[in-house]
Amino acid sequence: MGGNIGQLGSRTYESLADDEPLDPEEPPKRPTGNLIMHSMAMLGREFCYAVEAAYVTPVLLSVGLPKSLYSMVWLLSPILGFLLQPVVGSASDHCRARWGRRRPYILILVIMMLLGMTLYLNGDAVVTALIADPRRRLIWAITITMIGVVLFDFAADFIDGPIKAYLFDVCSHEDKERGLHYHALFTGFGGTLGYLLGAIDWAHLELGRVLGTEFQVMFFFSALVLTLCFTIHLCSIPEAPLKDVIKDISPQQAPQDFPLSPDKMYQYGSIEKAKNGYVNPELAMHGEKPPNPAEQTRKAMTMKSLLKELVNMPPHYRCLCISHLFGWTAFLSNMLFFTDFMGQIVYHGDPYAAHNSTEFLIYERGVEVGCWGLCINSMFSSLYSYFQKSLVSYIGLKGLYFMGYLLFGLGTGFVGLFPNVYSTLALCTSFGVMSSTLYTVPFNLIAKYHREEQEEKRQQAPGGSLDGSERGQGLDCAVLTCMVQLAQILVGGGLGFLVNKAGSVIVVITASVVAMIGCCFVALFVRYVD
Repeated sequence: MGGNIGQLGSRTYESLADDEPLDPEEPPKRPTGNLIMHSMAMLGREFCYAVEAAYVTPVLLSVGLPKSLYSMVWLLSPILGFLLQPVVGSASDHCRARWGRRRPYILILVIMMLLGMTLYLNGDAVVTALIADPRRRLIWAITITMIGVVLFDFAADFIDGPIKAYLFDVCSHEDKERGLHYHALFTGFGGTLGYLLGAIDWAHLELGRVLGTEFQVMFFFSALVLTLCFTIHLCSIPEAPLKDVIKDISPQQAPQDFPLSPDKMYQYGSIEKAKNGYVNPELAMHGEKPPNPAEQTRKAMTMKSLLKELVNMPPHYRCLCISHLFGWTAFLSNMLFFTDFMGQIVYHGDPYAAHNSTEFLIYERGVEVGCWGLCINSMFSSLYSYFQKSLVSYIGLKGLYFMGYLLFGLGTGFVGLFPNVYSTLALCTSFGVMSSTLYTVPFNLIAKYHREEQEEKRQQAPGGSLDGSERGQGLDCAVLTCMVQLAQILVGGGLGFLVNKAGSVIVVITASVVAMIGCCFVALFVRYVD
């Protein structure tokens, strides 16, 4: 019965794309259950992120990774993501798979995430079992673990863009806003669940003894949650495939059904409507064969045209990307070094002391408390996301954006100036506000920008129809997500040097300063649509 319902939903949505008297840009209203199912992807992704945050450093230390390779591990993935994200985003805009434009890419990235986790959580155990020579075993263990970390990070960072584009493609404007709030809600919930499971001492429990080590236990839970969540996500809302050019059309239908101009210049991130069931009316009326869709796709996907589109990005998109870069740079500056800050600055421990010394044990205690701080961040992020929809009606998106940056800037500033255990844990709630803000407001603005452009084109086109150019939402979401990778590059390349020179306290001060600059930027330069 469920399969029949899915097939019926797919046919209904495809008919909306085919019958042009209706607005093809406004999909039907989605039930809350479908949006919750769609948001399960964020729960699975964030759960695995939390597991990585808790275990990747111990894993890298356990395999004997040299310190000189740490920067390469953390920088390689965001560099690859920053370079390839727009390419894949644009490719998904033009994907002609029968399963839809976004879901094939999401499935591939999920498999890459699962493979990455398999390598970095189990690679050392597998290599130890297969290779006897200690030197070869060390080299292979380091290599496989590094590949696993980079592969997982790359896929987990990458997958956010296609997920958001999938939501935007299949939902009405109101459902996009609801869906983004559910995304943020389940992001916080997934992070909380991951940190809580990571805090359990599995070595002394029966499951830990059965599976071997805590690394294998966390791989079992991570693989289970990731597979279950993304299976639900991929089956949540039917996605209409990007149609081939309509074949059997009569010349009499062309003037009213296909209002495109053959000489139309397409804008940044645009997708020609001929690729979504439209055809050039003049070609149809004269009986000429439309251009090969595959050739159009290859032409649209050249690196030169892609770079041109990025350079010609409209100013309000560019300002939104810059504000997103400020936000993620501030957020990652704090989050990546927070547990170290708790161990060294708040608890006055020493990570370089002997492992059986009091100073090192104090440092480890600080790291554990820092993990609970990250758990508080995730819990409050989920809670704040629940109330965001009510807040936006009072203060608007501008108020939400400004408040998120302001509270985070003040919170990290107080943490850096007054490093106390209880006040620091209390101020971790401000981290949750920032996290929820970064996952919702920028993408809400992207959706509003698209809606505004579509309405303008509809008013300008004869008969109130769209004129044939539509901004590629996959590319826009990808460019916005690129700012996360760029922030990782800046933080990984710059803050590591500052931490070595001035200690971990410089991290939270830097996060506070960048957040306050971002606060001014979102108030003065970002354009908001009513």
